[in-house]
Amino acid sequence: MKGFFQIVKLAFMHRSASVLVIVFNILFTVFNLLSLVLFVPFLSLIFEPDQQEQITEMTKPIWEHRENFFSYFSDYYNYLMADYIVQHGKIGALGFICITVLIAFFLKNLFRYCAIYFQSFMRMAVVRDLRANLFLKSTTLPISYHTEEKKGDMLARMTSDLNEIEVAVVKGLEMVFRDPFSIAIHLGILFYWSTNLTLFSLILMPISGLIISRIGKSLKRTSAKGQKQMGQLLSIIEESLGGIRIIKAFNAEKTAKKRFDKENRHHQSLLTRAFRKRDLSSPLNEFLGACVLLGIVWYGGQIIIVNQQTGAGMSGKEFIAFIIVFSQLLRPISSLANGFAHISKGSASLDRINDILDIEDSIKNPENPIHKNSLDESVSLEDITFAYAEEDVLKKVNFDLKKGQVVALVGESGSGKSTISDLIPRFHDVKSGAVKIDGVNVKDLDKGDLRRLISVVTQESILFNETIRNNIAFGNPDATEEEIIQAAKIANAHEFITGFENGYDQNIGDRGNKLSGGQKQRISIARAVLSNAPIMILDEATSALDTESERLVQDALNKLMENRTSLVIAHRLSTIRDADKIIVLKKGEIVEEGSHDELIAKNGYYKSLCEIQQVI
Repeated sequence: MKGFFQIVKLAFMHRSASVLVIVFNILFTVFNLLSLVLFVPFLSLIFEPDQQEQITEMTKPIWEHRENFFSYFSDYYNYLMADYIVQHGKIGALGFICITVLIAFFLKNLFRYCAIYFQSFMRMAVVRDLRANLFLKSTTLPISYHTEEKKGDMLARMTSDLNEIEVAVVKGLEMVFRDPFSIAIHLGILFYWSTNLTLFSLILMPISGLIISRIGKSLKRTSAKGQKQMGQLLSIIEESLGGIRIIKAFNAEKTAKKRFDKENRHHQSLLTRAFRKRDLSSPLNEFLGACVLLGIVWYGGQIIIVNQQTGAGMSGKEFIAFIIVFSQLLRPISSLANGFAHISKGSASLDRINDILDIEDSIKNPENPIHKNSLDESVSLEDITFAYAEEDVLKKVNFDLKKGQVVALVGESGSGKSTISDLIPRFHDVKSGAVKIDGVNVKDLDKGDLRRLISVVTQESILFNETIRNNIAFGNPDATEEEIIQAAKIANAHEFITGFENGYDQNIGDRGNKLSGGQKQRISIARAVLSNAPIMILDEATSALDTESERLVQDALNKLMENRTSLVIAHRLSTIRDADKIIVLKKGEIVEEGSHDELIAKNGYYKSLCEIQQVI
């Protein structure tokens, strides 16, 4: 039930549209019933042709003399019909009935369309807002979450899960406001015509409700499994499309398809079960309703036969009208059953979305953050210890990066170089110790201010399926044309950019795949230049390039580091010979530090690394 109320609450995120949907649905229900009840005078004309004496004796009903609204409305309409028959005859009355029924049908369908009209906005607005919240949450979650979780699972939550909620929101409103109201007024009419017959018709409804409830619970479990499996499937699709070159290079199309088919068949099996359970509720409810309807015909038929002999009780015309109205009662009951199935699926999807929205960001902004927009002295790491799981990746690391210095981190893979570069912009929080900027712990700084102080150029160039201009200006969207061009010139990118047909407006494709490795890296450097951050972090920015590209990129990096404070993570030791200080890491600890010449003179670990790369 918690999921049900959450879904109904979502519908009221856009209150005005929701209220209009409710009002028009109620009006639709009223005129739907009227379009049926107005046929009763038509039945009277057919089954009671000799009623002239009864018609002429009719008087206008008085509200105070009536027990309920149905009695007053029925008598008042019969009075109008009687008066109309006296003045225009039975043929004229038949025409009047047809016109009033036609008007009722027109208004019924008009109000139904109005409900759908506002419902269309409401359902898509709810999905839009949820998707926006989910996207914002995904971008604010810590790096550790994205490292551990699959992208496909997040995509599934943003697509198929939201589609289920979209349907459930509509069904939730109908289940709370339209269907119960429709059932109530239909039952009111039926009780007015015959209490005994109506009570008899309700015998099987609790049994139907119990069966539908059990199906709904089972459906929720199956739907949750199906949505989780969709995440697995999307992850495989994303990985396969991203690694299409490797798949083709290793002639592994069959292997990739076999892996995909296994997950695809599992997903198909789960969804088939879910659809079967969902679709079972409506025909099952309809069958039970048909059982009740036949029971009414059998039981009510006996009553009518007895009444014809005694001249009392329900008339034949009222019994036929009873059958017509009761058959319409099955529609909102069936809609309720179908709604429960959709709510069950939507509730499972909402649980999955709430799992993301309820995650607390472990990298929290302080309650009273310190604002800072410049580096005045240094970046300091003081007794830093950090672990991704249980084992420490960094152990008691200490060093200073003074303003204007270039400090290089070197060491074998897994020694903790990239981890240090993630701790400074606070992508992770340290286990113990402190990262400080000008003596202020980064945990006390405003996160936005901290990250505006830092620009990052990574080994893998992260570019977007956009124009070159927008990629360069990604961190500074208000930059002028001259500033963008100047940044590209510093990054040695202007020449190849102007060589494209569309220049700076050239689209570079998914992840920049229309560019070479060196071109992508220079666009990344231009982006860092334009951000004009005082602290630069260069994470093995040239390790994946050929010799010529490396030369151009290294030249761009040298320009980038001018008058800036730079932390360089180096794979090729030849690129950091001129660094002010080189810090050598091994298994998460600093084993040596100093300039290139000082470390060579020590004849230690750094020298052995240089000898391997023939740098000396």
